[in-house]
Amino acid sequence: MGKRVVIIGAGAGGASVAAEAGRRDPSLAIAMIEQRGQVSVAA
Repeated sequence: MGKRVVIIGAGAGGASVAAEAGRRDPSLAIAMIEQRGQVSVAA
C-alpha cells in the first residue's frame, strides 16, 4: 500500500499543496476535504 495524504481545505492553499505533493511523489494517493460544496478554482 502506498502513502496517502489528506489535505483539509480545498482553497488556493490546499490545491497548491496537493499539486506540489503530486509533483514530488506521483505515487501518492491525495484526498482533499472541503467544508463547502464547491472547490476554489483560478483562471
